[in-house]
Amino acid sequence: MKRKDYITWDEYFMGVAMLAARRSKDPSTQVGACIVSQDNIIISTGYNGMPKGCSDDEFPWDRTGEDTKYPHVVHAELNAILNANGRDLRGSRIYVALFPCNECAKAIIQSGIREICYLSDKYADTPTTKASKRMLDAAGVRYVQLRTDVKSITLDLVPEEDK
Repeated sequence: MKRKDYITWDEYFMGVAMLAARRSKDPSTQVGACIVSQDNIIISTGYNGMPKGCSDDEFPWDRTGEDTKYPHVVHAELNAILNANGRDLRGSRIYVALFPCNECAKAIIQSGIREICYLSDKYADTPTTKASKRMLDAAGVRYVQLRTDVKSITLDLVPEEDK
């Protein structure tokens, strides 16, 4: 008899996105993304961070003031799209911790991603998120908030022989 307590595809891919978010050096907001084919194969992952070649020790992480992170950071969704290295994303799904901003929505639409599964929509009332939803709706990109009974997934990195 097979196990019955395994996670769903959505929980699995959101878990991968959340694990990718753990790579972010951003002290206030860590966002991860995972792009998946129609056949449930991971195409790419990404997280919010500085562009390649731009040291995260030299660029700002501040949220306020004259020199902030906002003009420099590449969002998780765009990073995942760029990390796909030109692979065909048409018809794919993207799993992301935070609902995409308007700039990421443009990249999602242009890349051919057809569905977004997101965890949080904490900026739902902002102009950028409203613009994002308007464009996604016009382009026919489906978006759905992941609702699950699974609250956490624990990874054990201790080898069996060390237990």
